[in-house]
Amino acid sequence: MTTKQIEYCIELARTLNFSRAAENSFVSQPTFSYQIKLLEEEVGFSIFDRNGKGVALTPAGAQFVNFLTGMQADLKRAIEQGQNFSAKYKDSISISLMVRQALYFLPEAIRVFEKEYPDVQITPKFQYENGIDDFLRNETDILFALKEQTNQIPGITVRHLFDSHIYLITNKTDPLARKNLINESDLYGKTLMVGGGSPAQLRAVQHRLVSTGKLNYFNSADHDTTLTNIAAEKGVCLAPGFLNDHSGQFAWIPFDCEETFSCVLCTHKDDKREALDAFVSILKKLYRETIAFPL
Repeated sequence: MTTKQIEYCIELARTLNFSRAAENSFVSQPTFSYQIKLLEEEVGFSIFDRNGKGVALTPAGAQFVNFLTGMQADLKRAIEQGQNFSAKYKDSISISLMVRQALYFLPEAIRVFEKEYPDVQITPKFQYENGIDDFLRNETDILFALKEQTNQIPGITVRHLFDSHIYLITNKTDPLARKNLINESDLYGKTLMVGGGSPAQLRAVQHRLVSTGKLNYFNSADHDTTLTNIAAEKGVCLAPGFLNDHSGQFAWIPFDCEETFSCVLCTHKDDKREALDAFVSILKKLYRETIAFPL
């Protein structure tokens, strides 16, 4: 399968007319039709139905063209990124994190780093579910994670970055938003959203509160769903401070408990690049120098 065949197939699926598709592709109709025929022979099924009235996608062809369209977009991005990289950079460091706000100081770290290493590109990858797997396959160079997630992983270096506390998230109009510290009794009578992939420490706090029988609760699928429900005044939730995007949309109030989250950066032990160590050091320095920053 060639890139031209992919382009021709997508164009024919769009126009459903061989003559028009060939014209739009700047080739003769016999050449265009032959390339479509070769493509169908290669994949082993009919992509298009030909009839006296024109052409139509087969059910298998419709599914195949959807796949080709996505593949074409991915290929275009890969080429563009390769062009950008080859024009300016000699090396690349990728960092995987679950959500953008997990590393609040990441943009500042990139700015500082690129002043010292202008020919090394930092590429963030946001992977809520598969970050650890990609890191273990050496598809990323740095992994932001909770320490508890790294205990059984061999061949890595784990570097402590900061400890994150638990906060109550409410609408800014909620009376609780005026408090400086939330206690367990402040939540009695409230509806607490739980679940949504909560880390072990947070699940322990949620269970402790629910077991009192003094508040209502319901399960929320994920953090974004939870925030939507808070905005709709359906309840409140407890969350790690590292999820705070500091947009000011919600009130984040410290919750009085002992549980914290040890946030770490993982690198591969055999990756000895000076630039990678420098970038990690910059991130650690930014967090170390901003102790008063709410985490």
